[in-house]
Amino acid sequence: MSLRLQLRDYRLTTAEILYFMLDHRHLLQTYIWQELDIAPRFPVLTKFLDFWQNNLDGKLFEVKVASAGLIQPAEFKYAEMLRTLH
Repeated sequence: MSLRLQLRDYRLTTAEILYFMLDHRHLLQTYIWQELDIAPRFPVLTKFLDFWQNNLDGKLFEVKVASAGLIQPAEFKYAEMLRTLH
């Protein structure tokens, strides 16, 4: 299934979510979320964050998002030096 999604331009998306702890409202906690999603609208992440705000008590502080395509043209790099071992 994930190959089909990747062929439809879904990309591996990672979000670092900072939120206020429930018991200590002055402290921040980190949650890492990772899923296949479509950039730049990120409908899967948006649905997850809507769920978070409507159903969980930890108030969101900041969300950082990174996205990378998994299927892409091959990239070749030449080595800068060649060494021989005996």
